[in-house]
Amino acid sequence: MANPFRLCAAALTTSTVLLAALLAGCSGGAKDGGDLTAQKLDWKDCPTPSQAEGGGSSPSPLPDGAKWQCATMKAPLDWSKPKGDTIGLALIRAKATGNAGERIGSLVFNFGGPGGSGVTTLPAFGADYAALNTRYDLVSFDPRGVGRSAPVECESDAQLDAYFQQDATPDNSTERTQLLDRTKTFNDACEKHSKKVLPHVRTTDAARDMDLMRQVLGDDKLHYFGISYGTELGGVYAHLFPRNVGRAVFDAVVDPSEDPEQSALGQAKGFQLALDNFAEDCTSKKTECPIGNTAQDVKDRIAKLLQDLEKKPIPGVFPRQLTQTAATNGIAQSLYSKDFWEYLTEGLQQAYEGDGKILMLLSDSMNGRSENGEYSNITAANIAINCSDEKPRYTADYVQQKLPAFRSASPVFGDYLAWGMVGCTDWAVPGAADHPDVGAPGSAPILVVGNTGDPATPYEGAKKMVDALGKGVAVEVTYKGQGHGAYDSKNKCVQSAVNGYLLDGKVPKTGTVCS
Repeated sequence: MANPFRLCAAALTTSTVLLAALLAGCSGGAKDGGDLTAQKLDWKDCPTPSQAEGGGSSPSPLPDGAKWQCATMKAPLDWSKPKGDTIGLALIRAKATGNAGERIGSLVFNFGGPGGSGVTTLPAFGADYAALNTRYDLVSFDPRGVGRSAPVECESDAQLDAYFQQDATPDNSTERTQLLDRTKTFNDACEKHSKKVLPHVRTTDAARDMDLMRQVLGDDKLHYFGISYGTELGGVYAHLFPRNVGRAVFDAVVDPSEDPEQSALGQAKGFQLALDNFAEDCTSKKTECPIGNTAQDVKDRIAKLLQDLEKKPIPGVFPRQLTQTAATNGIAQSLYSKDFWEYLTEGLQQAYEGDGKILMLLSDSMNGRSENGEYSNITAANIAINCSDEKPRYTADYVQQKLPAFRSASPVFGDYLAWGMVGCTDWAVPGAADHPDVGAPGSAPILVVGNTGDPATPYEGAKKMVDALGKGVAVEVTYKGQGHGAYDSKNKCVQSAVNGYLLDGKVPKTGTVCS
């Protein structure tokens, strides 16, 4: 499985909705794209989200009564043949609420993944961006391969249930063979069902889509808010179109200098740090921590639970069992936001008593599985985009050699993230590069916000992004907090810095620290 803990802020939306409920081919295919920059978007009331987008109901109006509108933009299937076949890219917007004379333009969001649906995620967080909505049309989209935008399709819901139950940390040659065979079966299914779109879902393709979007929306510059993988997409855009960058913010920053192995090892360290912080938080409170007497005791009990689950799963969400893999995934999901720590505490309490439901629900939310057993296409899209972007292909023997380093980085998550590196080994499309090129000399200032407690995109990546963008481009802001991302933490210092730049063009002092 490629990148088991996806760089995805969008997954938090699915999690919040699911837990609240349970705990309380290519489109179009037209020939001759013509001048796609001249197309007019037909904005209408938004339809009910598709299964690939995660399902659910049509987005509710914003608190001020503003309605969400949706449209489809045509883009070339193959950017090397701009007048060839086209695909439809799903867009959503909320028009600016302020006076017309104060409108700056469109503010385009990408919430990460890769593979997250912007059409479903933006409305879920819309109220958080009310201040930005006064001067911007809030806009997001399903990138190519995602949701309604020529979605990558791989396996059925029943097959995905089995895929996510597999032993993802093999201990012997038989288990290794089973993991490799199961991964190849998944990858072959992607090729079978999505052969036409698979060569065209790279991040460079999505960046070109965004520049077409900029023109179709009528903006001279792209004003952009990228979160998690969205920072990588934004960096690639800035590299390809530095003179077209308007006011841009990168939050929960991907390290663009890392290859997939380095990224996986960095995530092992990041998730272990977040688990350490969770354990310290639980045991440092005045009230008794119900899952351990000390921080080390909490982590030791978690490690033993995972060992026990490998031998004997416990009941999860009927009829499925909570396996070691599902539990590891669920624990990781709970570390994306401090708001989920209470779920992790309760989930561990129940698991120690033989009930794995909460941990399985957390795992389901990570994987895009809804209550009715249907999956979004976030996993298929995530693997397709990552494997198309990443050139290295790792063998089981290579991973075996690297296990000691991963285990040292994280006794809990190390094996899982190490074995995830074999996910692209049998992928049908060659990977593009060792790491993305984000050098953007000549770009307008880009605000880069790093979070010291971020598990999925460790804080050190923000400085690497600053360096890679080039001298005089990036302005770094540090948030001393927990969880994946900074702006949606509601920290006033972070939001003041971001809003000041996006709304008024005020560039904060580089090195600003918020806590």
